[in-house]
Amino acid sequence: MDSIESATKSEIIEKFRINEKDCGSSEVQIALLTQRISQLTKHFAKHSKDDHSRRGMLALINRRKKLLQYLRTENLDRYKNTITALGLRK
Repeated sequence: MDSIESATKSEIIEKFRINEKDCGSSEVQIALLTQRISQLTKHFAKHSKDDHSRRGMLALINRRKKLLQYLRTENLDRYKNTITALGLRK
């Protein structure tokens, strides 16, 4: 499975960045990980026995979870805006 296309990646960075030079803030990283996880979820619908990729997806989920915890402790408003925009939680 390929990684995120550069056009899609640019759109995500444009939407979630904080300032003009931002490309690695927590919000951007969480959004990119969410996009990659959704791609892998579609992949598993077709390839249900691909356990090697499933292990990689679990690592991505855990990385996103840690970033969300960090963002929640640092700035609750940005955390709420991010999860609302990505539709992650209740």
